[in-house]
Amino acid sequence: MNAITEFENRLPQTHRTVFRNLKSPLAIQEYLDSIPYKAEELDRSPVQVMTDGQAHCLDGGIFAALAMGRIGFRPLILDLVPAPGTDDDHVLAVYQIDGCWGALAKSNYPNLRWREPVHRGLRELVMTYFEFYFNLEREKTLRGYTRPLDLSQFKDPTWMWDEEGIKKISKRLYALTPIPLVSENGAARLSVADERSYKAGTYGTDFNWSFGARP
Repeated sequence: MNAITEFENRLPQTHRTVFRNLKSPLAIQEYLDSIPYKAEELDRSPVQVMTDGQAHCLDGGIFAALAMGRIGFRPLILDLVPAPGTDDDHVLAVYQIDGCWGALAKSNYPNLRWREPVHRGLRELVMTYFEFYFNLEREKTLRGYTRPLDLSQFKDPTWMWDEEGIKKISKRLYALTPIPLVSENGAARLSVADERSYKAGTYGTDFNWSFGARP
């Protein structure tokens, strides 16, 4: 029995059917969009994401990478890194089609989710998040990103259904050295998000789970 089959066997039948119907990157993103965002301290395994019916960016990204692996893509995640103490990190599941990068993500903010696979490099992809990556003070906080982490490197497949396995992945991911996006001088010159951008970028946001507002 391979790991994906064992993962599916651990799901209730209804959830197993849903998972098997995630046959494209867009279908996976639509599934992530269908469940609520909850920024709890618990980092759920992909089994828990489906059975609990909720996720935040880390466990949503890992779930998306697993689902992408099932349909033939490399299961890759990367971390978007904010200025320290200003915002949450944000995890993307990234993929390539015809040499171009796209992304899937679970987010409390509408513009920090899906990207079409049209970006020639990872920096180009990541920079599409820059203007939308702001906190409740409207500060643009994105400062760097990591190289992708390939989840197939984790030979023990228990991360697919066990929280302890997710902790190993998060520890490895957050230990990666970020690649800077802006200089200190450039960051000092950044404007805050204007009123229309802020309203558009927080459409549908549950502020109870936002950085700086949640307990």
